[in-house]
Amino acid sequence: MQRGQAVGQGPAGECDLLHVRAGAQHARSFAVGHRLVQDVQRGMAGFHQRLEQTTQQLMDGLQRAAAAAGVGFVTNHVCGMFGLFFTTQPAVRSFAEVMACDGARFNKFFHAMLDAGVYLAPSAYEAGFVSAAHGAEEITATVAAAARVFKSLV
Repeated sequence: MQRGQAVGQGPAGECDLLHVRAGAQHARSFAVGHRLVQDVQRGMAGFHQRLEQTTQQLMDGLQRAAAAAGVGFVTNHVCGMFGLFFTTQPAVRSFAEVMACDGARFNKFFHAMLDAGVYLAPSAYEAGFVSAAHGAEEITATVAAAARVFKSLV
């Protein structure tokens, strides 16, 4: 391209067909990509609310199961990320409060849940995660397994 030429214009002012085709292909690619992004965004509408609700259902179910078994237990969660704590404290919000929790009881809980087919984060100091693949069936099964395990921890 020489100084003063328009983009896509070849020597002597003729149109450079290669540049026009490349530009058209780029425009089509952009349009297809834009449609794909819109489709994904439509599919994700409400995603975080559903994830929050699913995680809340899991945390509520675990807390009810622990209370029914007489086990001191609290949870924390943000959207799909959660923590499980064996304690009689009403909440766990600081490092000191986490360190005061019963890590040995968590280890027993973790291994018993693993034996029941529920895979949790292996440390009381790690976060667990709920995903979009987890639904009512998985939450119900997890809470039922936890109810059996909590009873064995008393």
